[in-house]
Amino acid sequence: MALKSITLRDFVIVHQLDLELSPGFTALTGETGAGKSILIDALQLALGERADSAVVREGAQRTDVCAEFDCPALLHPWLQEAGFTADEHLLLRRTVDLQGKSRAWINGVPATATQLRTVGEHLLDIHGQHAWQSLTRPDAVRGLLDAYAGIAMQNEVASHWAQWRAAQKALTQARSAQDHLQRDRERLQWQIAEVEKLAPGDDEWEELNAQHTRLTHAQSLLDAAQEALNLLDAEETGALPCLSRAQEQLQAQEHLEPAFKNLSDALISSVAHAEEVVRSLHAYLRHADLDPQSLSALDTRVALWLTLARRYKRTPVELPHLLQSWKNELQVLNTAADLDSLEATEKKAADTFNRAARKLSQARAQAAPRLSQAITDAMQVLGMQGGRFQVALAPSANPAAHGLDEVTFLIAAHPDATPKPIGKIASGGELSRISLAIAVTTSALGTASTLIFDEVDSGVGGAVADAVGRLMRQLGQDRQVLAVTHLPQVASQAHQHLVVSKDHGGAGTSSTVKVVQGEQRVTEVARMLGGQRLSQTTLAHAREMLGTAHAALQGEQQP
Repeated sequence: MALKSITLRDFVIVHQLDLELSPGFTALTGETGAGKSILIDALQLALGERADSAVVREGAQRTDVCAEFDCPALLHPWLQEAGFTADEHLLLRRTVDLQGKSRAWINGVPATATQLRTVGEHLLDIHGQHAWQSLTRPDAVRGLLDAYAGIAMQNEVASHWAQWRAAQKALTQARSAQDHLQRDRERLQWQIAEVEKLAPGDDEWEELNAQHTRLTHAQSLLDAAQEALNLLDAEETGALPCLSRAQEQLQAQEHLEPAFKNLSDALISSVAHAEEVVRSLHAYLRHADLDPQSLSALDTRVALWLTLARRYKRTPVELPHLLQSWKNELQVLNTAADLDSLEATEKKAADTFNRAARKLSQARAQAAPRLSQAITDAMQVLGMQGGRFQVALAPSANPAAHGLDEVTFLIAAHPDATPKPIGKIASGGELSRISLAIAVTTSALGTASTLIFDEVDSGVGGAVADAVGRLMRQLGQDRQVLAVTHLPQVASQAHQHLVVSKDHGGAGTSSTVKVVQGEQRVTEVARMLGGQRLSQTTLAHAREMLGTAHAALQGEQQP
């Protein structure tokens, strides 16, 4: 089974409800206005439907809905990736306060309404009494056919469509912007050519600045070197000869004063350092040159750097990056202006889409007759003998993300009728039966373990109602089925019977749900047959209906 239990607190007119659900087919009945659809509304809220403060029971501060399911194995990876506990049980909870503020949890961990809806797609499949209305929407019709066919390439087709549209847009924009693109290309080409004459290196500006500074101050550098050399190496007054004489004096007296030994050694080291400086200064003076030609060339290059930087409102150090950005922009414009390439890309994208779309169309064409026959067969069981269901395929006026097909459901309610679109059928009873036929035929398509039918049997009765009940019971052998119904023929076929009733007590009106068995169930079916005033006849009829259903059930359970 899938839905194990549901707990409501202060939901609409339900004060408190704790309900355990059973596998198989469960019928939900009650008087008109008792709130038979409350459970379905509560489940939809727990599964992420839009929250509204109107669901809070009058006099309460908030509503609280909990639903426990058996957790499908296919949900485990998603739950783990989203940060939720993944085990055999799945507990969904939703609260709504008087301000309409909603909070949600999955297995006790805060969740979003979107996450609840994602989970709900794998848990419940709800068929409402107006389900036929969705079958007038092209997207719903296509989706049902694709699901029946087991087609899994819709996303691929939609992706190819998006790529084709993007290629078309790029081509159209390029064609309409050729003049503008050409002007931009010419501007960029001129700017690039101007800056490329300079050919600025990435780290050149810093080195250029350093060289220019040295050459600009070359004379003062030479003068400083010569003066330092004179101070160090003048024959009589230079520091180096003086240091040498001082060292010799101390060394000569070392035998009398041992302390002079350390001082003499220190002066020897100083003399050596001073001699190294003198040699370096001589070398510098031999190779240094004022080089006015090099200085002039550097002046010219520095001036060009500064001129271009001012012109393009950048600092000199930004020029190499600016040049590269222009080249990148020009490459983009060249690509956009390359109509031949864009046309080839658009054609390739169109061919790819059309191949995938034709493959999708072929799969739909193969599935359409099978779906038509399956629903036609279900119509015969539901009292529409001779009626026909047809899945009509026609080429779309224009290609689209869904492919190349327009899918329409056509109905002929009796043998002599011409099939017409489902929305043009006048009889409400026929619409309900066709909707039910479609629901029963396609109910095995989804992954949801619980199917809910909300008064889809509206407008039928008699033998057709018996057939509906049997179909529900058959579905209940493989999946959990909940059906809100007003038909005793349907309710009597259920494995479990829930009755919704209103209580007009001192605390106000409230709605309750309870399981009925034995005579209580006989009484409820009798009420559905003949109203509130029960007679021996209606009670006997109810017992007969339940007995027949029970016998059929026992027969189904025999090996």
